[in-house]
Amino acid sequence: MATRRRVIGGMAATAAALPAWRGSAQGRPVRIGVLGDLSGPYADSGGPGSVTAARLAAQDFGPLAGRTVEIVAGDTQNKPDIAANIARGWFDSDGVGAITDLPVTPIALAVQEVARQKNRSVMITGAAASDITNRTCNPVSTHWADDSHALAVGTVDALVRGGADTWFFLIPDYGFGQAVLRDASQALAARGAKVVGMVKHPLGISDYSSALLQAQLSGAKVVATAAASGDLVNTIKQASEFHLTAAGTQTLAGFLVYTSDVNAIGLETAQGLTISLGFYWDQSEASRGFAKRFFAERKAMPTQDHAAVYAAVTEYLRAAAATDADDAVAINRAMRATPFDYFGHPARVREDGRLMYDLTVYRVKAPGESRYAWDLFQPVGKVDADVAFLPVNQAVCGSKP
Repeated sequence: MATRRRVIGGMAATAAALPAWRGSAQGRPVRIGVLGDLSGPYADSGGPGSVTAARLAAQDFGPLAGRTVEIVAGDTQNKPDIAANIARGWFDSDGVGAITDLPVTPIALAVQEVARQKNRSVMITGAAASDITNRTCNPVSTHWADDSHALAVGTVDALVRGGADTWFFLIPDYGFGQAVLRDASQALAARGAKVVGMVKHPLGISDYSSALLQAQLSGAKVVATAAASGDLVNTIKQASEFHLTAAGTQTLAGFLVYTSDVNAIGLETAQGLTISLGFYWDQSEASRGFAKRFFAERKAMPTQDHAAVYAAVTEYLRAAAATDADDAVAINRAMRATPFDYFGHPARVREDGRLMYDLTVYRVKAPGESRYAWDLFQPVGKVDADVAFLPVNQAVCGSKP
């Protein structure tokens, strides 16, 4: 197992040849919790789809040395205290050994800390702030989402190379928005481009007209939004109503964009939007195979969060089967030990828990370019993993686990 590359999204491995777990764990189910937004603004990008992805992974892997794999689900209601309380209950009373999903940075950080205290695993596939790895890494935590640094660098690099050297930011006033602003500003400065303006806005507002007017009047070549899900949909729709890109002098860019968002907006409105992604359902045979099965369950194509949940659960189960299902540090060490294939792309979990893979830069297609349903993105570039993600913070994470 230490020498061959494993495959995510293709043919699933089985546990038949793996060692049985030791001691009193034998026979007890292995429980993995999907803790996310099941009914709120992030329900389409993660939510019930993340539960489906986790169950598909458990189904593909099968029972482990006589132990069944069970997926449990919980709704954070997008509140860190509720998420932390659910996590404690799962760890203390319900036999949950690992938690995944976790959209929104404050929720992910809260549950990450509970997992550290309880010595249980956490695989963060939703929240995207680069601080999750760079500052709060620990031996039982892995980060699978395209993080704010990777999302910023890929999009910035692609557009600046095309001559877009002035930027205006629309930033939601919370953790991910602040992280994107920091990471994107640094990427722009390193490439000789500049920020000419910025508006911060609260989450969940319905009227972006004032912010968009300022962006339009700024003359910036790129108007970039760090909004997500419903906020992103509203921003892009209202930008179209303002004819922001009609003159051809301004371009829209998004930092956290899902296929579900673009499908909701429609290609007529979203066309030309530039984004970076580590997973797109149509990127490879492996991704299309996973997408077909996911679509049969959800009647929608999987997002990058759904793909990350599937991969994280699969890798957790493989590592647990190879070591001791109740030793979180050993499991996480094993997860870091062997590279694998991530839906057609080489990937590995770095020593600090950061999932490393190349990102692809996409442009949203015009309606006439789309050949079939959910054919939304055209690849226009690539960002190598070592450029996309920050280096290991040796002072904090260099020896973990």
